[in-house]
Amino acid sequence: MKPNENLDPLIIGGKSYSSRLLIGTGKYRDFAETKAAVEASGAQIVTVAIRRTNIGQNPNEPSLLEAIPPSRYTLLPNTAGCYTADDAVRTLRLARELLDGHDLVKLEVLGDPKTLYPNVVDTLAAAKTLVKDGFKVMVYTSDDPIIAKQLEEIGCVAVMPLASLIGSGMGILNPWNLQIIIENAKVPVVVDAGVGTASDAAIAMELGCDAVLMNTAVATAKDPVLMASAMKKAVEAGREAWRAGRMPKKLYSAAPSSPTSGMIGKN
Repeated sequence: MKPNENLDPLIIGGKSYSSRLLIGTGKYRDFAETKAAVEASGAQIVTVAIRRTNIGQNPNEPSLLEAIPPSRYTLLPNTAGCYTADDAVRTLRLARELLDGHDLVKLEVLGDPKTLYPNVVDTLAAAKTLVKDGFKVMVYTSDDPIIAKQLEEIGCVAVMPLASLIGSGMGILNPWNLQIIIENAKVPVVVDAGVGTASDAAIAMELGCDAVLMNTAVATAKDPVLMASAMKKAVEAGREAWRAGRMPKKLYSAAPSSPTSGMIGKN
């Protein structure tokens, strides 16, 4: 085996990635901290809010692309701040122009500014338009298994159910719905929103999610770079635990971990 050969790749939109941690670029103090955190995370896919971050649309301002170059990372333009299907589609068409035809995008259409819960009706409508336009759509959605399946059937390349509300740090509130989505999906399932600390990321991966996307949990930590490193390890550990297959849960166990035959005083 070659030293860097990855036997468990994440495949999204026909491309292979060795990291299963996707990371956002908002809420950091500056681009230098963004760069350091992204590097510590080991992430290869980095998501960018087109409405909030300069990636060239404002030529007289510093560009995120100077800190996170597209030659090194797969940029994932997202539609954070969009509340209608039309706004989301318009934003991602702009991103494609700014990034020279880049087609892998993250769609999110929000329902209200207080909870940032997804508007699934407009999400479905925008997904249909974007897929027809040739975009490879990764889509933020609720943890409703029916909606997740409909988004997959539309042609989205990954479904991204929330663990809990964006920025809440509440962790996975409904693991049962996530399990239903995972069991029925034929595309990658990426937990998006709600992760607060490393254990949340590990649990998501232990459930069988293909990847985890986060921003606030890293960017607003007391030490974002150290938290990014912790999240990297948590995602890797969770994935390995899922692949290994955990032992069954038992209320009581009469099976000792060490053999009892041959013990002193035993026949």
